[in-house]
Amino acid sequence: MAAQSANLALLFWTVAIVSLMKPDCTAVEEEGFKLCVTSRRRMKDLSRQNLTSVPSNLPNDTQYLDISHNSIESLDGAPFAGLSQLCFLKVTHCDLRVISPSVFRHTPALKVLNISYNSLPTIPDLPLIQLKILDLASNVYESYRLPASFRNLTNLDVLSLGSEKARSVNYNDFDPLANISLQHLILGAGIQWEKYDSGALAKLKSLQEMTLFVPFCGNFGMFENLLKDLNETRTTALTFVKLLPNNCIVTDDPFKNLRTMPFIQNVTIDHTWINSSFLVTFFKNVCLSPLRQLALVNIIYNEDTPDGFQFRTLNHTINVQSIIFDGVTHYQYRYPIINISAEAFSKMTNIKFSGSGMNILPCNLISALPALQTLDLSDNLLTDSGFWWPSCSYTSVFPKLRRLSLSKNRFRRLSFIADKTHQMKTLESLDLSFNSIYLDQACSWPAQLTELSLANNNLGNAVFKYLSPHFERIDLSKAGVTAITQDVLRQFPKLTHLFLSSNSIQVIPVDLYAPALLRLHVDQNTITSISRNVLAGLPRLQALKAGNNPFACSCDSYWFITAFNKSLLPDWPLDYTCSVPSSAVGLPLSEYKATALSCEAWLQAAVALPVMMVITTTLGLVFYFCDGVWYVKMLWVWIRVKRRGQKRANILQSVSFQYHSFISYSHHDSGWVDSQLVPALEGAGLSLCIHERDFVPGDWIMDNIINCVEASYKTLFVLSNHFVQSEWCNYELFFAQHRAISIQQDSLVFILLEPIPTDSLPKKFLKLRSLLRQQTYLEWPKDERKQQVFWASLRSMLKTADKSMVLKDVALDISDTLPLVTNQVE
Repeated sequence: MAAQSANLALLFWTVAIVSLMKPDCTAVEEEGFKLCVTSRRRMKDLSRQNLTSVPSNLPNDTQYLDISHNSIESLDGAPFAGLSQLCFLKVTHCDLRVISPSVFRHTPALKVLNISYNSLPTIPDLPLIQLKILDLASNVYESYRLPASFRNLTNLDVLSLGSEKARSVNYNDFDPLANISLQHLILGAGIQWEKYDSGALAKLKSLQEMTLFVPFCGNFGMFENLLKDLNETRTTALTFVKLLPNNCIVTDDPFKNLRTMPFIQNVTIDHTWINSSFLVTFFKNVCLSPLRQLALVNIIYNEDTPDGFQFRTLNHTINVQSIIFDGVTHYQYRYPIINISAEAFSKMTNIKFSGSGMNILPCNLISALPALQTLDLSDNLLTDSGFWWPSCSYTSVFPKLRRLSLSKNRFRRLSFIADKTHQMKTLESLDLSFNSIYLDQACSWPAQLTELSLANNNLGNAVFKYLSPHFERIDLSKAGVTAITQDVLRQFPKLTHLFLSSNSIQVIPVDLYAPALLRLHVDQNTITSISRNVLAGLPRLQALKAGNNPFACSCDSYWFITAFNKSLLPDWPLDYTCSVPSSAVGLPLSEYKATALSCEAWLQAAVALPVMMVITTTLGLVFYFCDGVWYVKMLWVWIRVKRRGQKRANILQSVSFQYHSFISYSHHDSGWVDSQLVPALEGAGLSLCIHERDFVPGDWIMDNIINCVEASYKTLFVLSNHFVQSEWCNYELFFAQHRAISIQQDSLVFILLEPIPTDSLPKKFLKLRSLLRQQTYLEWPKDERKQQVFWASLRSMLKTADKSMVLKDVALDISDTLPLVTNQVE
């Protein structure tokens, strides 16, 4: 610009034709969604299902129900019975004509009701005390008169009304809302009114925001009356949608009442055709009003004067501090001309010029606005050289600019941009998101720049090396980051806000240390769990946004679910669901039930130890009182017999015996042998050698002992106190032991008829002590039940012998040992 004025040559690219439509209520619905929904499992989206009625099997805990785009002409109460938690009901584009009053008797918690784009012939009675947002736009009622029941909607904040058949606003239409604290009224259906009674809207004393979807071309007197009423309501924000139809010729000054509206702060003109003549008149009224912010959104601009937009200096203090041009379409074949006084906007602090196709920034604009603090040039076609145009010469560069948004343009070289920011001495925040940024070389950033956004640029983990240690806010959402480490955070000691949404981060390390960090966003990554030690190095953290990650519903998430301070999670619980295991997919993390006992190792140990002690003690007592020791010993005997059977097979495969066993006992124990042992064994088919019966008369007693031992598969000793006192028993033991050493290692079987104290054994029986320690012996039980086990074990030990052959080789071996025996006897 020159000293007083400048010609701003802006290149506009033709964009898609702007559709003129009902005001976008998406933001209102999003607010209602946050107000109502706590779990996605409680949402039922039945839109576009070719339904003709509302299903009757809806879950009782449904919070959100969308049945839009179906053919449901009426709503009955029956399907809504039990839906006491229903908070958000959306029934749009259904050709709805009738709503039964019983519907809302079942939905006392309803806060958001959207029944727009239907065929309701009248505005229905709505006995919904909790209702906050109501959308009745685009129906076919012929009047805006509200039912008396609206007096009970004491919590209503937002109301949208509109019908192409309602062409008049009568004085008493909004009487039921006179004592309601309605904050925002959206009125109109895009058709011109035939009548507006003055004072109709003035009754809404608490109205803060008004959106009017009504064209007024040719009848601006009605529009002026409406502005007067809105002044009485002390409305602060006005939005006019499709205020002027295409090619409307404006001869009056419809906005002159803005000058006398002391409470108005914001005016937005949306989806409207505007020519340069009207724009000059409009801007004059804006500058003479108390207005602080002006927004022109999705406008079609046409120059109907040869000099374009010419705005001269006014001898008046201009209060406007913010101007927004968001979405400008220009169909003429020359660049639009805008001449505007720099002094007129010397107090301008905020300018947004987006969606216009601008590819070159006007040179003088860089230094002509001395008070400018925020400049938003997003969604244009600017490049590195288009913003810092080489042909421009200027004395200063945005002398007070603090925030600069260059999002959604075509910037590329990060080092070039970093170097240019040194010219902006007060710049604190820079937004370079949604560009084509690449990392070319080291970057030098000014110390006062503390905020940088590089979101939606594919930069990878290397980007951290190109950032400044002075940064306090860093936005690297969707920037190709795969990991965040302590080494990275150490580079930014002043970091308070770190945004890493929509990346590929798998884990938040437990060793992170960022003492100044206040807010961390890691949502929409690949994190499966959050460790309990994550917060240890983040002492000042106030918000952690971690939703929409594939959380594992397992003990890994137990601490996070049960003990983590949920006040730190702005997106809890809605955005936290289970991804594994398969049985829990989609389950809200807040509904996953895991017990401390199943997940806490220390608690498991604390519970298991006493339980194990009790079980062990109980089993020990049962074992003791049920003679478990004796049964175990018998089992061990049986196992050893089985294991040795295979080993003996090769040694004795050609040997057979005359007797299964030779019985060695004291004659004092003959009563037990004759009455118990012999009948039990011979009754089972075993042959026994007993000295009183089977010794050969006339042979030397030593020969009888040797022959009987060698002719028997095993030698069975009946041990008692009498046995150890018998001289002959000692001989029998000696020979049997010698045979066991030379021929058959397990040929000795001991039956302990009664306990024998170790100290009572004579010296000649010292070998017996070691044998009893090495050999397995059977104890004679007194209990008849145990005696059955005793006999079974003994019989299994003796039945292996084969009596078909006479032992020959063994006899020869024994004869070699006879001299030794003879010498000992002598």
